[in-house]
This record gives sequence, structure tokens and C-alpha cells, in this order.
Amino acid sequence: MSKFAQGKYFIKNPNKYLGKNAPTYRSSWEFTFMKFCDENCHIKSWASESVRIPYKNPITNKQTIYVPDFIIQYQDKNGNTRTELIEIKPSSQSLKEHLGKNKYNQAHYIVNQAKWTAAKQWCDQHNICFRIITEKDIFHSGSKK
Repeated sequence: MSKFAQGKYFIKNPNKYLGKNAPTYRSSWEFTFMKFCDENCHIKSWASESVRIPYKNPITNKQTIYVPDFIIQYQDKNGNTRTELIEIKPSSQSLKEHLGKNKYNQAHYIVNQAKWTAAKQWCDQHNICFRIITEKDIFHSGSKK
């Protein structure tokens, strides 16, 4: 049994979802983001794991495929339509200052950097934005300290 929340997300607004099958969440963070995309009136369309980007894994030195978590299209505060490729990742694997001496997180960070470089290049070619979202973004309370 997995210690992480996993399952199929039940879509409330199927006209917004661009995928063919019900999306699978692999963490409570992904579930929360799916719910946000599904219910937020500014999100015009979204898909889960629908983009495939080739990259070279720096640890195995092999060509492989990176599948970012989401692609979304939304209307910003100025009324402009924006498209973003989104990766949901713990800050322990995405921010260098959080790595410490944990070899597992260090290895994930190295591989993630290669994936994200490839994703940024892909996004530049498609004139869209690449964004990494951590638990701090998902569970931000909005209060200033």
C-alpha cells in the first residue's frame, strides 16, 4: 500500500478538461491542483500528463521522456489568455537550498534540473510558460508575515 494519496480525479467540469480519460493524481498536492483547475472560473482548459518532452537523464546518460504534470490555459487579471506547463514537486527536490545531505533528494534534484531545462526549451518553442509549483505555492495562506 502506498503512503501517498493516489487515485482517479472525478471531473466536475468535463468541458474544461482536454484529456481523454479521467486524470490520475499521484499525490494530495496533485489532487488539490486538479480540483483548483476544475473549479476555478479563470482556468479555461487543462490536461494532466498530456505533454511528452525528450531529455537526457544525467545520471543514467540515457535519452528518456519527461511528462510534466499539467498544461493549463487561463485568463489573467488583465483578460489575456495564458498557457503554462506545470510541474508539482516538493521543495525538497526542487530548491537547491533544501537539499541538505540527503542523497535521494540530491539525485532527484539533478534529474529534475535536466527535465526542467528540456521543458523550458520546449515551452520557449511553443511560446508558453513553464512553472514549478511546490507545497508552499499550493498551501499558501495569503497572509504576510
